[in-house]
Amino acid sequence: MTSVRLTDLAHGGGCGCKLAPSVLQQLLADRSAAMPFAALLVGTETGDDAGVWQVDERTCVIATTDFFMPVVDDPYDFGRIAATNALSDVYAMGGKPIMALAILGMPLDKLDVDTVRRILEGGESICAEAGIPIAGGHSIDSAEPIYGLAAIGLCAPSDLRRNSTAQVGDAIILTKSIGVGIYSAAFKKQALPADAYAEMLASTTLLNRVGHALAQDEDVHAITDVTGFGLLGHGLEMARGSGVRLRIEQASLPFFTQAEALAQAGYITGASRRNWNSYSDGVTLPAELPEWRRALLTDPQTSGGLLVACKAERAEAIRDMIEAAGYPSARIIGTAGTGTPGIEVI
Repeated sequence: MTSVRLTDLAHGGGCGCKLAPSVLQQLLADRSAAMPFAALLVGTETGDDAGVWQVDERTCVIATTDFFMPVVDDPYDFGRIAATNALSDVYAMGGKPIMALAILGMPLDKLDVDTVRRILEGGESICAEAGIPIAGGHSIDSAEPIYGLAAIGLCAPSDLRRNSTAQVGDAIILTKSIGVGIYSAAFKKQALPADAYAEMLASTTLLNRVGHALAQDEDVHAITDVTGFGLLGHGLEMARGSGVRLRIEQASLPFFTQAEALAQAGYITGASRRNWNSYSDGVTLPAELPEWRRALLTDPQTSGGLLVACKAERAEAIRDMIEAAGYPSARIIGTAGTGTPGIEVI
Protein backbone atom coordinates (compact mmCIF):
# COMPACT_ATOMS: atom_id res chain seq x y z
CA MET A 1 0.00 0.00 0.00
CA THR A 2 2.82 2.44 0.76
CA SER A 3 4.10 2.31 -2.86
CA VAL A 4 0.87 3.79 -4.26
CA ARG A 5 1.17 7.33 -5.61
CA LEU A 6 -1.28 9.59 -3.77
CA THR A 7 -2.04 11.47 -6.99
CA ASP A 8 -3.03 8.20 -8.69
CA LEU A 9 -5.80 7.72 -6.13
CA ALA A 10 -7.56 10.98 -7.02
CA HIS A 11 -9.31 12.17 -10.17
CA GLY A 12 -8.00 15.71 -9.57
CA GLY A 13 -5.64 17.52 -7.25
CA GLY A 14 -5.37 20.64 -5.14
CA CYS A 15 -7.63 23.59 -5.89
CA GLY A 16 -8.05 22.23 -9.41
CA CYS A 17 -10.70 20.00 -7.80
CA LYS A 18 -13.00 22.97 -7.34
CA LEU A 19 -16.36 23.01 -9.07
CA ALA A 20 -16.26 25.17 -12.19
CA PRO A 21 -17.19 28.82 -11.47
CA SER A 22 -20.29 28.53 -13.68
CA VAL A 23 -21.56 25.52 -11.71
CA LEU A 24 -20.90 27.22 -8.39
CA GLN A 25 -22.83 30.31 -9.52
CA GLN A 26 -25.83 28.13 -10.33
CA LEU A 27 -25.68 26.39 -6.96
CA LEU A 28 -25.47 29.68 -5.01
CA ALA A 29 -27.94 31.65 -7.09
CA ASP A 30 -30.28 33.69 -4.83
CA ARG A 31 -28.90 32.07 -1.68
CA SER A 32 -27.34 35.21 -0.19
CA ALA A 33 -30.68 37.00 0.18
CA ALA A 34 -32.59 34.05 1.58
CA MET A 35 -32.06 34.78 5.29
CA PRO A 36 -30.39 38.11 6.21
CA PHE A 37 -28.54 38.57 9.51
CA ALA A 38 -27.34 42.00 10.59
CA ALA A 39 -24.17 40.63 12.20
CA LEU A 40 -23.16 38.62 9.12
CA LEU A 41 -20.78 41.04 7.44
CA VAL A 42 -19.62 38.70 4.68
CA GLY A 43 -21.59 35.79 3.24
CA THR A 44 -21.86 34.29 -0.24
CA GLU A 45 -22.86 37.46 -2.07
CA THR A 46 -19.52 38.23 -3.77
CA GLY A 47 -17.81 34.83 -3.61
CA ASP A 48 -15.46 36.11 -0.93
CA ASP A 49 -12.88 33.96 0.83
CA ALA A 50 -14.65 33.33 4.16
CA GLY A 51 -17.73 34.08 6.19
CA VAL A 52 -17.42 36.92 8.70
CA TRP A 53 -19.59 37.50 11.78
CA GLN A 54 -19.28 40.66 13.87
CA VAL A 55 -19.35 39.81 17.57
CA ASP A 56 -19.11 43.39 18.87
CA GLU A 57 -17.58 46.74 17.95
CA ARG A 58 -14.05 45.35 18.37
CA THR A 59 -14.17 41.76 17.11
CA CYS A 60 -15.13 39.83 13.98
CA VAL A 61 -14.99 36.05 13.69
CA ILE A 62 -13.78 34.69 10.34
CA ALA A 63 -14.81 31.12 9.45
CA THR A 64 -13.74 29.09 6.44
CA THR A 65 -13.14 25.56 5.26
CA ASP A 66 -10.97 24.19 2.49
CA PHE A 67 -10.03 20.63 1.57
CA PHE A 68 -8.98 18.76 -1.54
CA MET A 69 -7.30 15.71 -3.04
CA PRO A 70 -3.52 15.28 -3.35
CA VAL A 71 -1.54 17.56 -5.61
CA VAL A 72 1.71 15.74 -4.71
CA ASP A 73 2.64 12.20 -3.65
CA ASP A 74 4.63 12.83 -0.49
CA PRO A 75 2.06 12.62 2.33
CA TYR A 76 3.84 15.13 4.57
CA ASP A 77 4.07 17.66 1.72
CA PHE A 78 0.40 17.10 0.87
CA GLY A 79 -0.60 17.86 4.45
CA ARG A 80 1.50 21.02 4.51
CA ILE A 81 0.10 22.32 1.22
CA ALA A 82 -3.51 21.63 2.17
CA ALA A 83 -3.17 23.32 5.57
CA THR A 84 -1.42 26.38 4.11
CA ASN A 85 -4.16 26.72 1.53
CA ALA A 86 -6.94 26.47 4.10
CA LEU A 87 -5.45 29.13 6.38
CA SER A 88 -5.01 31.48 3.41
CA ASP A 89 -8.71 32.40 3.44
CA VAL A 90 -8.41 33.85 6.93
CA TYR A 91 -5.39 35.96 5.95
CA ALA A 92 -7.14 37.08 2.77
CA MET A 93 -9.93 38.61 4.87
CA GLY A 94 -7.37 40.53 6.91
CA GLY A 95 -7.58 38.20 9.87
CA LYS A 96 -5.31 36.10 12.03
CA PRO A 97 -6.08 32.38 12.55
CA ILE A 98 -6.69 31.21 16.12
CA MET A 99 -7.54 27.51 15.67
CA ALA A 100 -8.40 24.86 13.11
CA LEU A 101 -10.24 21.56 12.80
CA ALA A 102 -8.99 18.78 10.53
CA ILE A 103 -11.09 17.36 7.68
CA LEU A 104 -9.92 13.88 6.66
CA GLY A 105 -11.21 11.31 4.20
CA MET A 106 -8.96 8.37 3.35
CA PRO A 107 -9.27 5.08 1.38
CA LEU A 108 -7.94 2.88 4.16
CA ASP A 109 -8.00 -0.19 1.90
CA LYS A 110 -5.34 1.52 -0.26
CA LEU A 111 -3.27 3.59 2.19
CA ASP A 112 -1.62 2.43 5.40
CA VAL A 113 -2.02 4.22 8.71
CA ASP A 114 1.54 5.57 8.68
CA THR A 115 0.90 7.38 5.38
CA VAL A 116 -2.26 8.98 6.73
CA ARG A 117 -0.43 9.94 9.92
CA ARG A 118 2.21 11.74 7.84
CA ILE A 119 -0.50 13.78 6.10
CA LEU A 120 -1.82 14.88 9.48
CA GLU A 121 1.68 15.68 10.70
CA GLY A 122 2.26 17.89 7.67
CA GLY A 123 -0.89 19.86 8.42
CA GLU A 124 0.04 20.15 12.08
CA SER A 125 3.48 21.53 11.18
CA ILE A 126 1.95 24.39 9.20
CA CYS A 127 -0.55 25.17 11.95
CA ALA A 128 2.33 25.24 14.43
CA GLU A 129 4.10 27.70 12.12
CA ALA A 130 0.95 29.83 12.13
CA GLY A 131 0.88 29.62 15.94
CA ILE A 132 -2.46 27.79 16.21
CA PRO A 133 -3.67 24.36 17.39
CA ILE A 134 -5.62 21.76 15.49
CA ALA A 135 -8.30 21.33 18.10
CA GLY A 136 -10.15 18.37 16.63
CA GLY A 137 -11.86 17.46 13.39
CA HIS A 138 -13.72 14.72 11.57
CA SER A 139 -12.62 11.70 9.53
CA ILE A 140 -14.28 9.26 7.17
CA ASP A 141 -13.29 6.27 5.04
CA SER A 142 -13.59 7.62 1.51
CA ALA A 143 -12.93 6.45 -2.04
CA GLU A 144 -10.29 9.15 -2.63
CA PRO A 145 -7.81 10.79 -0.24
CA ILE A 146 -9.06 14.15 1.05
CA TYR A 147 -7.48 16.48 3.58
CA GLY A 148 -7.97 20.07 4.68
CA LEU A 149 -9.00 22.32 7.53
CA ALA A 150 -11.89 24.29 8.89
CA ALA A 151 -10.19 27.43 10.15
CA ILE A 152 -11.31 30.14 12.55
CA GLY A 153 -9.74 33.59 12.77
CA LEU A 154 -10.30 37.02 14.26
CA CYS A 155 -9.94 40.60 13.10
CA ALA A 156 -11.08 44.07 14.10
CA PRO A 157 -14.01 45.35 11.99
CA SER A 158 -11.78 48.14 10.67
CA ASP A 159 -9.22 45.58 9.45
CA LEU A 160 -11.70 43.44 7.53
CA ARG A 161 -10.84 43.35 3.83
CA ARG A 162 -13.29 42.09 1.22
CA ASN A 163 -12.78 41.15 -2.41
CA SER A 164 -15.43 43.73 -3.40
CA THR A 165 -13.97 47.02 -2.15
CA ALA A 166 -11.36 47.90 -4.78
CA GLN A 167 -11.53 51.54 -5.89
CA VAL A 168 -11.11 53.25 -9.25
CA GLY A 169 -7.46 54.30 -9.53
CA ASP A 170 -6.14 51.49 -7.35
CA ALA A 171 -2.98 49.59 -8.23
CA ILE A 172 -3.22 45.79 -8.24
CA ILE A 173 -0.51 43.68 -6.60
CA LEU A 174 0.00 39.90 -6.78
CA THR A 175 2.14 38.41 -4.01
CA LYS A 176 3.12 34.99 -5.43
CA SER A 177 4.09 33.54 -8.79
CA ILE A 178 1.59 31.67 -11.00
CA GLY A 179 2.00 28.11 -12.24
CA VAL A 180 0.89 25.61 -9.60
CA GLY A 181 -1.63 23.94 -11.91
CA ILE A 182 0.88 23.72 -14.75
CA TYR A 183 3.48 22.20 -12.44
CA SER A 184 1.01 19.76 -10.90
CA ALA A 185 -0.08 18.57 -14.36
CA ALA A 186 3.56 17.89 -15.23
CA PHE A 187 4.13 16.22 -11.85
CA LYS A 188 1.20 13.84 -12.35
CA LYS A 189 2.79 12.73 -15.64
CA GLN A 190 6.21 12.42 -13.95
CA ALA A 191 7.61 15.22 -16.10
CA LEU A 192 8.35 17.83 -13.40
CA PRO A 193 12.06 18.34 -12.63
CA ALA A 194 13.18 18.18 -9.00
CA ASP A 195 14.08 21.87 -8.88
CA ALA A 196 10.63 22.80 -10.17
CA TYR A 197 9.01 20.60 -7.50
CA ALA A 198 11.03 22.42 -4.84
CA GLU A 199 9.91 25.76 -6.29
CA MET A 200 6.26 24.70 -6.20
CA LEU A 201 6.53 23.35 -2.65
CA ALA A 202 8.19 26.53 -1.38
CA SER A 203 5.36 28.65 -2.78
CA THR A 204 2.44 26.44 -1.76
CA THR A 205 3.68 26.10 1.84
CA LEU A 206 4.36 29.82 2.30
CA LEU A 207 1.63 31.18 4.58
CA ASN A 208 -0.16 34.28 3.31
CA ARG A 209 0.16 35.86 6.75
CA VAL A 210 1.13 39.20 5.16
CA GLY A 211 -2.59 39.66 4.55
CA HIS A 212 -3.08 40.37 8.25
CA ALA A 213 -0.47 43.12 8.14
CA LEU A 214 -1.79 44.59 4.88
CA ALA A 215 -5.29 44.89 6.33
CA GLN A 216 -4.03 47.30 8.98
CA ASP A 217 -3.04 49.78 6.24
CA GLU A 218 -5.94 52.05 5.33
CA ASP A 219 -4.55 52.46 1.81
CA VAL A 220 -5.11 48.75 1.15
CA HIS A 221 -8.70 48.65 -0.03
CA ALA A 222 -9.39 45.04 -1.08
CA ILE A 223 -7.75 41.61 -0.79
CA THR A 224 -8.56 38.14 -2.10
CA ASP A 225 -6.46 35.04 -2.66
CA VAL A 226 -5.86 33.43 -6.03
CA THR A 227 -6.77 29.75 -5.91
CA GLY A 228 -8.77 27.34 -8.07
CA PHE A 229 -10.34 29.84 -10.47
CA GLY A 230 -6.96 31.25 -11.46
CA LEU A 231 -5.83 34.86 -11.68
CA LEU A 232 -8.58 35.82 -14.13
CA GLY A 233 -11.35 34.13 -12.15
CA HIS A 234 -10.54 35.65 -8.78
CA GLY A 235 -9.66 38.96 -10.41
CA LEU A 236 -13.06 38.94 -12.10
CA GLU A 237 -14.76 38.40 -8.74
CA MET A 238 -12.92 41.46 -7.44
CA ALA A 239 -13.77 43.52 -10.52
CA ARG A 240 -17.47 42.67 -10.56
CA GLY A 241 -17.90 42.93 -6.80
CA SER A 242 -16.19 46.34 -6.76
CA GLY A 243 -17.77 47.68 -9.94
CA VAL A 244 -14.38 48.38 -11.56
CA ARG A 245 -12.50 47.25 -14.66
CA LEU A 246 -9.16 45.62 -13.94
CA ARG A 247 -6.40 46.10 -16.50
CA ILE A 248 -3.76 43.40 -16.12
CA GLU A 249 -0.34 43.78 -17.73
CA GLN A 250 1.01 40.47 -19.05
CA ALA A 251 4.59 41.67 -18.93
CA SER A 252 4.34 42.34 -15.19
CA LEU A 253 3.00 38.94 -14.15
CA PRO A 254 5.26 36.66 -12.06
CA PHE A 255 5.40 33.03 -13.18
CA PHE A 256 7.21 29.96 -11.89
CA THR A 257 10.50 29.66 -13.72
CA GLN A 258 9.43 26.74 -15.93
CA ALA A 259 5.69 27.48 -16.18
CA GLU A 260 5.74 29.00 -19.66
CA ALA A 261 7.83 26.20 -21.14
CA LEU A 262 5.66 23.50 -19.56
CA ALA A 263 2.47 25.22 -20.70
CA GLN A 264 3.78 25.34 -24.25
CA ALA A 265 4.56 21.63 -23.95
CA GLY A 266 0.90 20.93 -23.16
CA TYR A 267 0.94 20.43 -19.39
CA ILE A 268 -2.37 22.20 -18.82
CA THR A 269 -5.09 21.11 -16.39
CA GLY A 270 -8.71 20.44 -17.29
CA ALA A 271 -9.65 22.97 -14.60
CA SER A 272 -7.90 25.70 -16.57
CA ARG A 273 -10.16 25.05 -19.56
CA ARG A 274 -13.27 24.83 -17.37
CA ASN A 275 -12.34 28.14 -15.81
CA TRP A 276 -12.12 29.86 -19.19
CA ASN A 277 -15.42 28.40 -20.36
CA SER A 278 -17.06 29.69 -17.17
CA TYR A 279 -15.98 33.34 -17.21
CA SER A 280 -14.64 34.22 -20.67
CA ASP A 281 -17.58 36.59 -21.17
CA GLY A 282 -16.07 38.92 -18.54
CA VAL A 283 -12.51 38.96 -19.90
CA THR A 284 -10.94 40.73 -22.88
CA LEU A 285 -7.69 39.24 -24.13
CA PRO A 286 -5.22 40.53 -26.73
CA ALA A 287 -5.95 39.38 -30.27
CA GLU A 288 -4.29 36.08 -31.23
CA LEU A 289 -3.14 35.31 -27.69
CA PRO A 290 -1.84 31.70 -27.76
CA GLU A 291 -3.95 29.17 -25.90
CA TRP A 292 -0.99 28.14 -23.75
CA ARG A 293 -0.57 31.72 -22.54
CA ARG A 294 -4.26 32.02 -21.80
CA ALA A 295 -3.94 28.80 -19.81
CA LEU A 296 -1.42 30.51 -17.55
CA LEU A 297 -3.97 33.21 -16.76
CA THR A 298 -6.68 30.66 -15.92
CA ASP A 299 -4.29 28.19 -14.25
CA PRO A 300 -5.76 26.92 -10.95
CA GLN A 301 -3.53 27.88 -8.04
CA THR A 302 -3.27 25.88 -4.85
CA SER A 303 -2.24 28.07 -1.91
CA GLY A 304 -1.67 30.87 -4.41
CA GLY A 305 -0.84 34.48 -3.66
CA LEU A 306 -2.94 37.40 -2.52
CA LEU A 307 -4.45 39.82 -5.01
CA VAL A 308 -4.30 43.26 -3.42
CA ALA A 309 -5.96 46.52 -4.50
CA CYS A 310 -4.32 49.58 -2.96
CA LYS A 311 -3.92 53.32 -3.38
CA ALA A 312 -1.74 53.85 -6.45
CA GLU A 313 0.52 56.41 -4.78
CA ARG A 314 1.49 53.84 -2.14
CA ALA A 315 1.76 50.83 -4.42
CA GLU A 316 5.55 50.71 -4.66
CA ALA A 317 5.97 51.06 -0.89
CA ILE A 318 3.34 48.40 -0.21
CA ARG A 319 4.92 46.03 -2.72
CA ASP A 320 8.30 46.59 -1.08
CA MET A 321 6.80 45.80 2.32
CA ILE A 322 5.31 42.57 0.96
CA GLU A 323 8.65 41.54 -0.53
CA ALA A 324 10.47 42.33 2.73
CA ALA A 325 7.94 40.15 4.58
CA GLY A 326 9.13 37.13 2.59
CA TYR A 327 7.34 37.24 -0.76
CA PRO A 328 10.05 37.85 -3.38
CA SER A 329 7.70 37.36 -6.34
CA ALA A 330 5.36 40.22 -5.37
CA ARG A 331 4.62 42.44 -8.38
CA ILE A 332 2.40 45.36 -9.32
CA ILE A 333 0.43 43.77 -12.17
CA GLY A 334 -2.20 46.31 -13.14
CA THR A 335 -4.76 48.94 -12.23
CA ALA A 336 -8.46 49.32 -11.45
CA GLY A 337 -10.30 51.74 -13.70
CA THR A 338 -13.69 52.73 -14.99
CA GLY A 339 -15.71 50.86 -17.60
CA THR A 340 -17.74 47.69 -17.73
CA PRO A 341 -16.81 45.61 -14.68
CA GLY A 342 -14.49 42.88 -15.86
CA ILE A 343 -10.87 42.29 -16.83
CA GLU A 344 -8.84 43.53 -19.76
CA VAL A 345 -5.46 41.88 -20.30
CA ILE A 346 -2.97 44.08 -22.13
